[in-house]
Amino acid sequence: TFDASTSSGKKGETEIDTLKNLEAMGVNTFVIRHWENGAVEKLAQAANPGTSVINAGDGRHQHPTQGLLDMLSIRQVKGNDFSKLKILIAGDIKHSRVARSDLNALRILNAGEIRVCGPESLLPTDGTVDGCMRFEDFDQAIKDVDVVMMLRLQRERMEEGLVASLDGYFQDYGLTQKRLSSAKPDAIVMHPGPMNRGVEIADEVADGPQSIILPQ
Repeated sequence: TFDASTSSGKKGETEIDTLKNLEAMGVNTFVIRHWENGAVEKLAQAANPGTSVINAGDGRHQHPTQGLLDMLSIRQVKGNDFSKLKILIAGDIKHSRVARSDLNALRILNAGEIRVCGPESLLPTDGTVDGCMRFEDFDQAIKDVDVVMMLRLQRERMEEGLVASLDGYFQDYGLTQKRLSSAKPDAIVMHPGPMNRGVEIADEVADGPQSIILPQ
């Protein structure tokens, strides 16, 4: 068990030295979640040949382990041919490492149509959503989609004024049963968690028959 808050890093040891010490103890697989963009890649480059480094989320950059789970979850329900699917990712895409990994994976798997939706303040402008259909109107974005992936509104960013209020956000971007009825009848609902119920998703949807959130 490794606890960063009580590790030698608190005494000034670099993260690479921590990695090397653990390798010297015989550890050859590391699953790393880190607050800094790109930190896991730096550690992977410093690792010994034969050491495996798995990125379990770095900053706002990537979350490939969740991305792989999400693609597997879609495949288990919708089959292997992603080219037939219309997939919507909605919510706080700007700050979501999950969204970035999902978008990369969907492009690799040749998803038929990728839609992204959120208020302008929560849609990235760094090329993350290039090639996607962008929507600010959720009711338009969800029409006839096969997959709805909801993202957490990161409440810790509320002080930045990115949304006016939680109630207002739910009114405009919350996934309700009424909104879901505009998707295809066999559409599936996904969420990487943790969920903010009543903010980006209603209880009736999160716990409803079209939700695959727990298997995901």
